[in-house]
Amino acid sequence: MDMLTGAQIAAANLTDWRKLAQGLHARYLVDTFGAGARFVVAVGEAGDMLGHHPRVSIGNGYVDLKLVSDDAVYRDDEGTEHVVEWVTQQDIDLARRITQIAVHHKIDAEPASVSHIELGLDTTRSATIAPVWAALLTGSAESQGRGSPSDEIRDATGRVPNLWFGDADEHETPLQRFHIEVYVPPEVAEERIAAALAAGGTVVDNSNAPMLTVIADQDGNTGVVCVDVSAAKKD
Repeated sequence: MDMLTGAQIAAANLTDWRKLAQGLHARYLVDTFGAGARFVVAVGEAGDMLGHHPRVSIGNGYVDLKLVSDDAVYRDDEGTEHVVEWVTQQDIDLARRITQIAVHHKIDAEPASVSHIELGLDTTRSATIAPVWAALLTGSAESQGRGSPSDEIRDATGRVPNLWFGDADEHETPLQRFHIEVYVPPEVAEERIAAALAAGGTVVDNSNAPMLTVIADQDGNTGVVCVDVSAAKKD
């Protein structure tokens, strides 16, 4: 299936879900672990019917779900097709069905609490160093470029955060090359940034806010608060 644009995802009006990085994320609150397990079973049965399933994390009081297609089709500016990890119509369809299941189970969603972490590494030689990080992070060379037209490292099981490579200039003085990408829902971005500033952080770059806001700690280490504004629900 074709990957969906941010506008198409926003138009789907998925009230329980937020688009973070490549996928759709939802958190459902449950009173007991058993209630969460029963909810997951029902979600699994719905996935069986649609031939598509979410990634699931269940704990005390919550069920976290992620929907993403491994075989989304992306066409670059030259018209070349690439198979990538991204949201497709099957994710939209299953997200809607899961929302219905949650209503049936009398389970509430808490979309403002979802978040997603990725790693960024700035380099001039991603093709050279990517195999090292593929081996270290996942133990598999196949994770390099998996679900991406770039050298990005993505573990098929989702055990470790994705590692993507940003552009960097050659320099003699060592600089921080790693940084953390923190994907949050649009409605909590300002609160998250304010909390970091109250804790002693500073804004390094907000020229691309609210999509990207770079925050530094007291030692100058940086993290980026990321919001997919294109896929956000329009009021």
